[in-house]
Amino acid sequence: MEREDLLKLIAEDDLGLLKVKTRVSSVASADERLVSSFEEINKFVLEHSREPKAGSGIQEHQLYSRLKGIRKNQDKMLALKQYDVHNLLDCEVKEITSISDIFDDDDLGILDDVPESIFMLKHVKPSSREAAEYISKRKKCADFEKYEHLFPKVHEELRQGYRTIRKFNDKGENLQEGQFYVLSGMLLYLEQVDITSEEKTVNGKRFRKDGRTRCVFENGTESDMLYRSLAKSLYQDGRIVTEHKERLLDELENISSEDEETGYIYVLKSQSKRPEIQSIKDLYKIGFSRVPVEQRIRNAENDPTYLMSSVSIVTAYRCFNMNPQKLELLLHTFFGAACLNIDVYDETGKRFIPREWFVAPFGIIEKAIDLILTGEIVDFKYDVTSQIIVSR
Repeated sequence: MEREDLLKLIAEDDLGLLKVKTRVSSVASADERLVSSFEEINKFVLEHSREPKAGSGIQEHQLYSRLKGIRKNQDKMLALKQYDVHNLLDCEVKEITSISDIFDDDDLGILDDVPESIFMLKHVKPSSREAAEYISKRKKCADFEKYEHLFPKVHEELRQGYRTIRKFNDKGENLQEGQFYVLSGMLLYLEQVDITSEEKTVNGKRFRKDGRTRCVFENGTESDMLYRSLAKSLYQDGRIVTEHKERLLDELENISSEDEETGYIYVLKSQSKRPEIQSIKDLYKIGFSRVPVEQRIRNAENDPTYLMSSVSIVTAYRCFNMNPQKLELLLHTFFGAACLNIDVYDETGKRFIPREWFVAPFGIIEKAIDLILTGEIVDFKYDVTSQIIVSR
């Protein structure tokens, strides 16, 4: 068939049978689906004058999750920029780089109660002791800002050799408040120990002391596991971090033979058995000594300054080229409203009122010392009620 004949045939095709129609795919492209899904969010905002919220019905929560997913993807945000009529994407993409970021991103509170271990067996019949024992769970630490700065500092002190990590000895090893431990590879701060049953022997059977603890973990969680459970866990898969008893308030490389060592600022914890002392949480003595602290506290149980009881060293700072008495006075003034008010009597019955004991978390005391050294202390004060440092 000649070309002229073909053209004539097409021209005489009154019913359009020979016209070829472009096939349109019924499947939308990925970009089209993305725009369509975002337009549903725009429509919701237009109708309700707000963004979709989590947990507010299935359809709304789907839109919330969709918007949240888009905001986490830089490419999607760029692709949808021209369709963002409500400025929903005018935000910074937050990168998840730590466990704390995961907790902060938990809008529905799904991680509020995190099991102590993902390997905890739920459907296996426990032993009699395990059945009777309260199973502790880790949860997000509400006041983690009090302790957060302690963990990087301990890591740095370990790197510099001021602290060491050694094996935890379950036989005779006592857990101490204010001490750092490593459990299953994670650093924890033993903030509180509340012993409810002392060690005793009844009818030839020995019962170890036990009670509740408060452990703050470096990932922002906390636990109130039993004293014995914590000791057992540390013995099986843990370590103890030695105390840092002497710290230089000047950089080590700046200390020379010409520098004068002027004394020690120390923080102590009472080992008193008196109920009125034991019941006080976050009770510490802040003091000054010209001799090593171990020497200074040798006779603590006979000294009303130490509440007529032995004490443990939480930390001690070795001071160079400065006046430790002034540092001590600044700390006492800063925490003045939290000073312990109690009467103590010596062996002769003479009454004393110690003035170097304060009710404040150890982490806050360390932070106050840092603020004094930087000169920023004048801009802050200690809030006794909330037990945190706030701006003036």
